[in-house]
Amino acid sequence: MSIEVKNVSKFYGKQKALDSINFRVNSGEIVGFLGPNGAGKSTMMKILTTYLQQDEGVVLVNGLDVSTDANAVKSSVGYLPEHNPLYLDMYVKEYLEFCANLHNVSKENITKTINLVELQLESHKKIKELSKGYRQRVGLAAALLHNPQVLILDEPTTGLDPNQLISIRKLIKEIGKTKTVLFSTHIMQEVEAICNRVIIIKKGKIVVDSNLDILTKEQSLTEIFTELTL
Repeated sequence: MSIEVKNVSKFYGKQKALDSINFRVNSGEIVGFLGPNGAGKSTMMKILTTYLQQDEGVVLVNGLDVSTDANAVKSSVGYLPEHNPLYLDMYVKEYLEFCANLHNVSKENITKTINLVELQLESHKKIKELSKGYRQRVGLAAALLHNPQVLILDEPTTGLDPNQLISIRKLIKEIGKTKTVLFSTHIMQEVEAICNRVIIIKKGKIVVDSNLDILTKEQSLTEIFTELTL
């Protein structure tokens, strides 16, 4: 089991951002994690990546407890947050070398990852010179450098043009064949194109956890999402 979330709650003052959440994600699954703004998606992702601590419950990533084994969890997780934090004045390869040093990753892995995300022609440019699509590739490369078993992607396709979308979709689907991917987005078409399972959260509670094909047999994902979250 790559991700296991058991009875997890999180409070911000008196506000309950997560309310006794339970779900599991296996290796080889690409799961769409959906919900309206303020539903608790980013909070859950930050807990999974040890940036936040849950107030109740247990979270295991690759069998490691995020509360007691935070450093080990970070070593086994790749995280692309919603606002991709890049050093714009660094060259692409320079930035990836910097990230690799944090994980004690070899130069061979840097080259391999650059090839995987198809950044070969951009690797000698400054990040500020790249399009939004290529900046997202740099963020994905940084998340993949240390060969994590779990990949957490928060709004990875926001702002991309149609050609960039197709390219990033293909990349995520390829990565998902051997890793666990938890994928958050507001774009239903992205979920339908990439994911094989959907979890929908509303006001801190899970309202759907289902195989995508079964869920959308009679209604579109957009219709289902609207009915459940309005």
